[in-house]
Amino acid sequence: MWIFGRKGESGFSACSTAEEVARGIDASGLTAIVTGASSGIGTEATRVLAMCGVHVIMAVRNVDSGRKVKETIVKENPDAKIDVMELDLGSFASIRKFASEYNSAGLPLSILINNAGVMAPPFMLSQENIELQFSTNHLGHFLLTNLLLDNMKKTARESQKEGRIVNVSSEGHRYVYREGIRFDKINDSSSYYNILAYGQSKLANILHANELARRLKEEGVAITANSLHPGAIATNLLRHHGFIEGEVYNLKMLIRILKIGAATTCYVALHPQVKGVSGEYFADSNISKPSALAKDAELARKLWDFSLKLTGSK
Repeated sequence: MWIFGRKGESGFSACSTAEEVARGIDASGLTAIVTGASSGIGTEATRVLAMCGVHVIMAVRNVDSGRKVKETIVKENPDAKIDVMELDLGSFASIRKFASEYNSAGLPLSILINNAGVMAPPFMLSQENIELQFSTNHLGHFLLTNLLLDNMKKTARESQKEGRIVNVSSEGHRYVYREGIRFDKINDSSSYYNILAYGQSKLANILHANELARRLKEEGVAITANSLHPGAIATNLLRHHGFIEGEVYNLKMLIRILKIGAATTCYVALHPQVKGVSGEYFADSNISKPSALAKDAELARKLWDFSLKLTGSK
């Protein structure tokens, strides 16, 4: 990780903002889906992508909140192309409905940013009775990606432009249960530890991107898949914690934090330097090294099969 403003090989650092990494990029003609776009990093990523000419679909659980964010962005940038669609990543039915409606609308898809998530809540189950963090942060995005992948392949083929899948993970992937992914204990409430379960879901985000990258390369498809750490920022992810207080809620500081927090997401989604790069983990808008578990190809394949089974996918 590049600390205290020191620039990495990309020319950017931990202090670079999303606008800075996207400066000068013309992404007109591209269409992107950003999950969790109604707050935090998702909102800033939406704003910057739209600023670069991307048609952004805000995939949000709360449509009213999403529309308010859209109105704010369009007021600042009247040329912004933004639509809002309902998506609850905690519900497989909602994910299937979203993907069906999106694909049926004939919309192309060049960029998929799997950003939404929950962080360290008490033990809860999703609508499918799967531990909430693993289901929302990983399985929801795994299913969504699979359902949209044919669309992305078609778009890449017809547009002759590279598609990009971006999984927003976290440095929290290093703090997990000993086995990494607890395949036999996903729903074990007796040994549940919220921070380690969060790390498990973020580890799954990286493993998912790595295995997807391998499969896409093998297939010869012009779509990349990468994962990233967005930075330690204060967003709605921390709504289950009371320790984010005081100065962090200073509006100017919070805006600056979000501008930096979305930088790596925008870099991986848009920057020419990332063209053809797949199966990598980024932090501070530079390629970084994940944990040993995150690089375990066999664990990634096992997680893929496990995820197919849990989501009822092919």
